[in-house]
Amino acid sequence: MAMWIQAQQLQGEALHQMQALYGQHFPIEVRHYLAQWIESQLWDSLELDNPAEEAKAKRLLESLVSELQKKAQLQGGEDGFLLKIKLGHYATQLKSTYDRCPLELVRCIKHILQSEQRLVQEATNASDGGQAMDSLSQRHQQINQAFEELRVSTQDTESELRKLQHSQEYFIIQYQENLRIQAQLSSLSSLPPAERSQRETSLQSKRATVEAWLTREATTLQKHRLDLSEQHQKTLSVLRKQQTLILDEELIQWKRRQQLAGNGGPHEGGLDVLQSWCEKLADLIWQNRQQIRRCEHLTQQLPLPGPMEELLSKLNADITDIISALVTSTFIIEKQPPQVLKTQIKFAATVRLLVGGKLNVHMNPPQVKAVIVSEQQAKALLKNESTHSESSGEILNNNCVMEYHQATGTLSAHFRNMSLKRIKRSDRRGAESVTEEKFTVLFESQFSVGGNELVFHVKTLSLPVVVIVHGSQDNNATATVLWDNAFAEPGRVPFVVPDKVLWPQLCDALDMKYKAEMHSGRGLSEDNLVFLAQKAFSSGSNNPEDYRSMTISWAQFNRESLPGRNFTFWQWFDGVVELMKKHLKPHWNDGAILGFVNKQQAQDLLLSKPNGTFLLRFSDSEIGGITIAWVFPLAERLVWNLLPYTTKDFSIRSLADRISDLNHLLFLYPDRPKDEVFAKYYTPPLSKAVDGYVKPQIKQVNPEPSGAASTFMDQTSSPSFSHPSSCVYPSMTDTMLDPDGDFDLEDTMDVARHVEELLRRPMANQWSSQQS
Repeated sequence: MAMWIQAQQLQGEALHQMQALYGQHFPIEVRHYLAQWIESQLWDSLELDNPAEEAKAKRLLESLVSELQKKAQLQGGEDGFLLKIKLGHYATQLKSTYDRCPLELVRCIKHILQSEQRLVQEATNASDGGQAMDSLSQRHQQINQAFEELRVSTQDTESELRKLQHSQEYFIIQYQENLRIQAQLSSLSSLPPAERSQRETSLQSKRATVEAWLTREATTLQKHRLDLSEQHQKTLSVLRKQQTLILDEELIQWKRRQQLAGNGGPHEGGLDVLQSWCEKLADLIWQNRQQIRRCEHLTQQLPLPGPMEELLSKLNADITDIISALVTSTFIIEKQPPQVLKTQIKFAATVRLLVGGKLNVHMNPPQVKAVIVSEQQAKALLKNESTHSESSGEILNNNCVMEYHQATGTLSAHFRNMSLKRIKRSDRRGAESVTEEKFTVLFESQFSVGGNELVFHVKTLSLPVVVIVHGSQDNNATATVLWDNAFAEPGRVPFVVPDKVLWPQLCDALDMKYKAEMHSGRGLSEDNLVFLAQKAFSSGSNNPEDYRSMTISWAQFNRESLPGRNFTFWQWFDGVVELMKKHLKPHWNDGAILGFVNKQQAQDLLLSKPNGTFLLRFSDSEIGGITIAWVFPLAERLVWNLLPYTTKDFSIRSLADRISDLNHLLFLYPDRPKDEVFAKYYTPPLSKAVDGYVKPQIKQVNPEPSGAASTFMDQTSSPSFSHPSSCVYPSMTDTMLDPDGDFDLEDTMDVARHVEELLRRPMANQWSSQQS
């Protein structure tokens, strides 16, 4: 209800804009009396383009109607009688309006709440007075001030145009009077000489007076026309400047935010604000265009010597160029198609015309078509080298009619069930792989403005998409998309990106991606980034300053394998992200996982801590693996490392339960008791039998190491999951360890499978007898 309380404090134009949000589609009384209920609902959780959400929207509609009816019943007394009837009527009206399209109710209320929030925020910024406004507020104030100037100048030219029209009409009347006098003079020849002389003198005097007035007035009219033309030129100059600011700066920035959102950046907002600006532009441009057209009509009605025809012709051409640029630039993709696009899989997208409602395009709803084109075809389209849209594949359900939503004033086309049936690839260059080839979805339409007076053919390209045919390609395709989203520049030739970037730039992109996947403000620390730099550059430096000026190439990022590994830097990092996202997100957000620590660093950290202290770090040798390192006293204090756990392991037993099972793990580095950190994630024990059976439980066991011979002897007691999982850190003589102290995966996994096979049967028998 807090938002509604603030909205009621709005004044002036802001209050007028707030009131304009309401009407028959959603009465303001409903907002007022159900303010608390409305603001407590999770409207943003519903996806408007997903038909599966209709059931949720239906329940919200029913709840809203029910709340209204309850509120109506509570009204009593003489003063409440009319309100009771009115609220009951609104309940019936809303039920009737949205019963068949409940998602439209959600769209309407979301639009209202977002608009109220924007108006309240703008009013708050304006009331700060002496406080310095941020750059965003300053730009918005500049734009709003320019709109006010344009509104005033357009009103002035409208007033001057009416004066000109009135003066011209009076001029024509006087001109007709002059013609009538001339006709009378011509008819005097039939009169007697005496009478003719007397009347001729009077008529000639009157004609001289009228002609003198006509001469003066013709000069005045011509000057009036030229002055009006000059005023229109000034208005068009401000209009063009305002449009450049909105389309070439604000809209481009919105598109950039939308692109970064593909890497996990903040969700792009402000589209409704942009639409309101574009609609104001459209309204002012159209008013000025109509004024110029009326000036042309007046000039044709009364031709006068001078340059007016040329001036008006130029003004008309200029205003047509301005409106053409506005319409074609505001045909945008509101919801992008997925940038990693798998064939035969359904996907969605939404396009929107920001000025569609203002220019009444919806009166004859246009159809939008989607086709997929290659990078080369996109270049040709932008250079106007191709007059027709060639396709590089076949998209099913690729035609959609634009719909006008009265509640929000938006004109959009929602492609809900597109599917890429096939793709035609081009010849690849050099080392480029399939997952480095970029395509784009082209949306195009045609519509008319002003009763077919102007016809526009509009096109817009989606962000680059990488087409895959198998899930195994997703990792590398995501790398291409991340690099493109992070480093693309506005106005680039499709789809050029730098081959090398500064390391801090890549750090920003990786941090953005990581934060988004963790749904947390805890991203990558400076120490984490130093660890990643060491991995990317095969460097041993711990000084972050050493990496600030270094550049990393696309090949280093995801084309060349890391030294001694069969995977790239990105493949390793993405494996970590996937593991964390699927299984370990809460532990990362709790600060329980150090993660980005190598074996030597783990040893240095742990040897100064009490026995039983452990930490969690990501595996250097395996994609998507995490290991536990802990201090254990043998003949001397040593740091042990469990064989890495992967997604497969955590789908069987969670990390918290595995840590709970291992009794020799006592303190999470640096000194937190493990139960204090992990107890809330432990699986509770079964309290009773189900259908007469006791359900068996998997438990991890780690025999206490007694010497180097026990290096690989830690395994679980599950008959279906035997996991050799520990190694003593200093033992460097084992042939399964590489020179850096990491496992050779192929040999290790062979031994693991062999040990598992040897131990499976006796363990299984023991496990079965225990459960029975």
